[in-house]
Amino acid sequence: MSTGVIILVVVVAVVVIGAAVLALRTRSGGGLKRRFGPEYERAVARHDGDAKAAERELAQRVERHGGLRERALEPEEAERFEARWTAAQERFVDSPKDAVEEADRVLADLAQARGFPDGAQYEEQLSALSVHHAHHVQGYRHVHQVARARASAGADGGGPGTEEMREAMVEARVLFEELTGPVRRGDSREKDREPRRGADGRRGHLPWGFTGRHAKGS
Repeated sequence: MSTGVIILVVVVAVVVIGAAVLALRTRSGGGLKRRFGPEYERAVARHDGDAKAAERELAQRVERHGGLRERALEPEEAERFEARWTAAQERFVDSPKDAVEEADRVLADLAQARGFPDGAQYEEQLSALSVHHAHHVQGYRHVHQVARARASAGADGGGPGTEEMREAMVEARVLFEELTGPVRRGDSREKDREPRRGADGRRGHLPWGFTGRHAKGS
């Protein structure tokens, strides 16, 4: 075999291998994008548009938490969490700050009860939730950020206003409903669904104070 033929074979082999690697990366990135949905876009934005860096981060989340098995809540547990969440919503009318702080605690405790990392390890808990509830985890992130901002503002005011706190509570409720619902089996990728319905057949609803018109300030 001549030197020219050998060189040609080597070049072709390199091109084929390169194409295979590129195709594998493309499939991997597409799988992560489908699995994480809006979390994928947030990760890309956090890495200043670097999709590869975002995909490495998301792949690491899957490696750490993909094998986590959620446990189902006992009916009594679910009722207690429902009562806590309802109380937080009703409290929003008189004290939005206290309501968002309680909503943040409820989600942390609820996630832990479902088998996710301890709520004291917020970032790790959020990371695990993003793997299994990617489409709704932003609600927890939002209410946590708002709660911390309001706590830091203290009595001097400042921080998020009443409307942003209301929006955070509404957004967080979707994840709350996911975590108090049945454990999904099989594919762990998040799927949108309608809110759960109560015993009377109606969808879960927010109290009248959540229209934002009746809250007594921030």
